[in-house]
Amino acid sequence: MEKRLNIISQIDNINEVEKFVDEFSEENEIHSDIYGKVLIATVEAVNNSIVHGNKEDVNKKVFLSFQMDQDSIRILVEDEGEGFDYTHLPDPTKPENIENIHGRGIYLMQHLADKVEFFKDGKLVQMSFNL
Repeated sequence: MEKRLNIISQIDNINEVEKFVDEFSEENEIHSDIYGKVLIATVEAVNNSIVHGNKEDVNKKVFLSFQMDQDSIRILVEDEGEGFDYTHLPDPTKPENIENIHGRGIYLMQHLADKVEFFKDGKLVQMSFNL
């Protein structure tokens, strides 16, 4: 089972992403524990793509894909930005970073998903959730 959504890089389109996750979860009878993790991680990934990747450029899109099999849900989020160095991310739980408003999205994604991988210089993130 695969489902796709492409959105323009505007924060208002997060509502479309939430609706997309809701529909996918209902169609596939996703357990509420996993639904919550998938929703938050997906919204964080798309938000990062809109704000940091595409710099809210309405001429750029974010591509979202959900793939599901018997054992897992795989979510891919890709933007048209320049990418970023995902190998050197600050730890948002360290005292010197507590006040920093950036850096929490990836931290959340990594703690909610069973696996998070970056590709294409950080323009593509793949999150996996075990069922």
